Amino acid sequence: MTNIETLNSLKFKKIITQCPHCFNTLKNEYPQLGGNYEVVHHSQFISQLIADGKIKQVEKGDEKVTFHDPCYLGRHNEEYDAPRDTIAASGLNLVEMERSKNNSFCCGAGGAQMWKEEEEGTEAVRRERFKEAQKTGVDTIATGCPFCMTMMTDASNELESNMDVRDIAEIIAEKLV
Repeated sequence: MTNIETLNSLKFKKIITQCPHCFNTLKNEYPQLGGNYEVVHHSQFISQLIADGKIKQVEKGDEKVTFHDPCYLGRHNEEYDAPRDTIAASGLNLVEMERSKNNSFCCGAGGAQMWKEEEEGTEAVRRERFKEAQKTGVDTIATGCPFCMTMMTDASNELESNMDVRDIAEIIAEKLV
């Protein structure tokens, strides 16, 4: 309620968030408590900037990337196009993992694996998802969530992989012309 009171006292047009969890909360839960805002995930914002010609697209190369769909962006809010449009605009070639979009596999952070000890099982969720990304044969796994990025980076380090883990905003920033 304090957050809503604070936001309601300010004058702004929209809230842009990098975190899909925050995106979901602000967009879908705050309105029930009087917090009605235009909320945009940064992949949507970047995609719109590209569509409006405010960010120049680069020529397509042969570099390949796979995208890990964050649960609260994809399955919970059905946003699959903006991150992929952003990757396409960067000039990279997208290689989909076997489980993607509405069938994507969680990185583990959405299940609180980032903040607690792992439960007994055959494989840590983050490592299982990272191995799925490795199967695509790409050099980079992209995501649109700071929690997913942490989980994928941890898995990369644990598996001693050379695969790069990047946020889509970082990829676009490097490709600006």
